[in-house]
Amino acid sequence: MATAAIFSSLRRRRSPSLEAFLAPVDLTQVALLQTLAAVSSELISCFSDKPFFFQRRNSRSLIRKIEIFLVTLEYLRDSGSRSMPNLPSTAILCFKELYLLLYRSKILLDYCAQSSKLWLLLQNHSISGHFHDLNQEISTLLDVFPINDVGLSDDVREQVELLQKHARKAKLYVDKSDENLRLRFFSFLNEFDNGRIPNHVDIRLFFVERLGIRDAKSCRSEIEFLEEQIVNHEGDIEPTACVLNGFVAITRYCRFLLFGFEEDEVQLPSRKQKKPRKGLITREIADTFVTIPKDFCCPISLDLMTDPVIISTGQTYDRSSIVRWLEEGHCTCPKTGQMLIHTRLVPNRALRNLIMQWCTAHSVPYDPPEAADAPAESFAEALPIKAATEANRATTTLLVQHLANGSQGAQAIAAREIRLLAKTGKKNRAFIAEAGAIPHLCKLLSSSNPVAQENSVTAMLNLSIYDKNKSLIMDEDGCLRSIVEVLRLGLTTEARENAAATLFSLSAVHYYKKRIADQGGAIEALAGLLRVGTPRGKKDAVTALFNLSTHSDNYARMIEVGAVTALVGALGNEGVAEEAAGALALIVRQPIGAEAVGKEEMAVAGLITMMRCGTARGKENAVAALLELCRSGGAAATERVLGAPALAGLLQTLLFTGTKRARRKAASLARVFQRCENASLHFGGLGVGYAFAGNSTPPNRDPRFTDDVSMPMSISVQVL
Repeated sequence: MATAAIFSSLRRRRSPSLEAFLAPVDLTQVALLQTLAAVSSELISCFSDKPFFFQRRNSRSLIRKIEIFLVTLEYLRDSGSRSMPNLPSTAILCFKELYLLLYRSKILLDYCAQSSKLWLLLQNHSISGHFHDLNQEISTLLDVFPINDVGLSDDVREQVELLQKHARKAKLYVDKSDENLRLRFFSFLNEFDNGRIPNHVDIRLFFVERLGIRDAKSCRSEIEFLEEQIVNHEGDIEPTACVLNGFVAITRYCRFLLFGFEEDEVQLPSRKQKKPRKGLITREIADTFVTIPKDFCCPISLDLMTDPVIISTGQTYDRSSIVRWLEEGHCTCPKTGQMLIHTRLVPNRALRNLIMQWCTAHSVPYDPPEAADAPAESFAEALPIKAATEANRATTTLLVQHLANGSQGAQAIAAREIRLLAKTGKKNRAFIAEAGAIPHLCKLLSSSNPVAQENSVTAMLNLSIYDKNKSLIMDEDGCLRSIVEVLRLGLTTEARENAAATLFSLSAVHYYKKRIADQGGAIEALAGLLRVGTPRGKKDAVTALFNLSTHSDNYARMIEVGAVTALVGALGNEGVAEEAAGALALIVRQPIGAEAVGKEEMAVAGLITMMRCGTARGKENAVAALLELCRSGGAAATERVLGAPALAGLLQTLLFTGTKRARRKAASLARVFQRCENASLHFGGLGVGYAFAGNSTPPNRDPRFTDDVSMPMSISVQVL
């Protein structure tokens, strides 16, 4: 049970139990003793001189116990090499248990040595409890161990008996000094929660004098470690994720209050995945034993779901992951992009039961949260506590001051931190704008410092997700022009991509679509990024172009600067083809757009290919584009579409397997062909005599086309 307890609280990710891969195989008596002695010796050499900042007494006590085990093992090993009789079976069982106990000791000591100071402080009671559990296991093992039957010398036996006596009497030890520090940390949280900013002297005494956090780099490491615990948080671990958010906010405020804004080196954020922090047991080891079924993994975190819930679109996610998504201000389904009708989370009990059965069958630990069967709830119950908001507000004040008046390095750091703050929560985005950050970020967009430019445009992107900030950005003199300049000539690839994403976010407001399109170079740069950008850059560009194409006044401009050509070319790119077809379906609704698309040699072929191989939404958009091309492009366009090879079969397939909207579009297109000259030779067997309720012909529309023309598509903005 102690192993399971350690895993529950110390491991941040689920893994099979230790016994699954740490239990020793059948070894000879001498080999078993040699292995145990080697493991004990390694533990002592690694940790005996380690300067544990917290849990010093518990760590030293455990290491001393291991030292006595080593003395005993070495004596028995050396005796065994001199033809000592076989050990009793009870002793062998005890030594196998000792093998596991030593590995659990290594886990705990590693954890104390590698974790951040603040995290160890917050986990003070829990970790002390784990040390006590190990001591109880040692006591039990020594009570069972046949001291009198293994031939120990008098001095070794005396040490073992003293260890046995000490282990029996040992009680849970929680260092009072550490506990006082923990309570002091919570008092800062209390003060912020009550709307007060803690005294500067008290903060310095706590962080610098008591914890030894003496520079910005070490303070940042503490923040990153706490953020990692929030991301991988499990429901049964204290403090809760909301409280941890508060501590992160406080620590970030103290980092700037105490250590200012200058750092030795300001680097661009790497696009490579972070090298994972050394875990207690790596996930790679766990993965060699069992592969989790895809349906049991959360689409957001890709981890095994412990509390699957259903959102309004019918998709299932792990509760903690979807709550974080909603907290960041998103109002769409991460998987489908559909708008959420409501934010209630309904437990998926059927899936949870299947996951539990699978975990039981494969010996994978699974602890469903206590609240798993609670009634459906809104994510609002998990919103950050007031202390986090107030600490972030205080931090924002410091950041904006240095954004306005700091050195170039300080401005770059301030922009980076505003970018990070704006990643989560509409409250953060609101008070960052209220503090006056947008005008200063706008100035940094033209900075010659690539770090400052990239962070400022990404901060602008994150701020723009909050609807009220869109008007502040668009109304700021020169801000739109500067964003477009970053898109055109940005100093880094990510800066250009994030500028495109910012235009997409701003173009969600219909009134701004024309302004963005009229800004010199905007559509040209988006089209260029769609042609030659990275996969992510192409995605940002095509979504922005799609939004701009929903405003009919933009068509002429998009045709003039080559955006239509870029969209047609994108039909062959799986990652962006769906949105490209959607944009083309809108553009061809106007004669000028239909003429431009009709002149593109690969347009019809690209749309036909998408009907054959695209996603369900892609097929929908492709058949809609072909239908609108026929309607608005005249006889020549209709003939070109009609002459496309394999179209008859694709339409027939779509009529029976497509989405509801795709079937309507396909039926309308088939009816057009039936009414055209010689159409029966091609489409006589389609069976298109379907009646669709509500397909009345709108005024001023060709009666051959009785299909809806709405283009429902929801694309979410990613915070960066």
